[in-house]
Amino acid sequence: MTDLNQFLITQRWPAQHPDRLQLYSLPTPNGVKVAIMLEEIGLPYEVHRIAFDKNEQTTPEFMSLNPNNKIPAIIDPDGPGGKALPLWESGAILLYLAEKTGQLIPADPALRYQTIQWLMFQMGGIGPMFGQLGFFHKFAGREYEDKRPRDRYVHEAKRLLGVLDGHLKGRDWIMGDEYTIADVACFPWVNNLVGFYDAGEIVGFDRFPEVGRVLEAFRARPAVVEGLQIPRAPAP
Repeated sequence: MTDLNQFLITQRWPAQHPDRLQLYSLPTPNGVKVAIMLEEIGLPYEVHRIAFDKNEQTTPEFMSLNPNNKIPAIIDPDGPGGKALPLWESGAILLYLAEKTGQLIPADPALRYQTIQWLMFQMGGIGPMFGQLGFFHKFAGREYEDKRPRDRYVHEAKRLLGVLDGHLKGRDWIMGDEYTIADVACFPWVNNLVGFYDAGEIVGFDRFPEVGRVLEAFRARPAVVEGLQIPRAPAP
């Protein structure tokens, strides 16, 4: 394993357990994807909270790890070849962890690529569209008299939910009987849409019963219950 002190980010967020995977995150939909994955696979990790209210994501230390100044990001001290691996983009991290541990991704090559297909469906569709809907529905977009931007994302969110709902008919999870990184990627965003964004009514979430059914099963998983809280807020 590589000494993590070579990474500038550890000067601001020192590793108390340098033998463990280091997670830099917040409990946003993208952030909790990686926390849930780590809880599911049982890989030891140490978490560091990146405070957006203090703009810590724009500090030189954080941007030395992720120049795109977004969470989550990781450093795995036991990466390929025994060398430390810095990595960002939640989809890439999920795929890396699945392949590193052989968990939550099918061994069959065709099913593996179909799983990655649904991972990309989240990365390119669900995440960006639900995030924009959240902005225009809950945050500053409420002040805009022109509702066309909001309605654009409402319609696209409905379409994406319809795609997912149709696919889930007769399936326990996105890939059928097997719970995979596709579920870990998609359902934190669905949970956020109807929870934090409070957009269930505006997208007619009740019209997507298969998505609702699998969301409830997802929420019931112990790793999800734990991962949705990571990193925890500091004590007042």
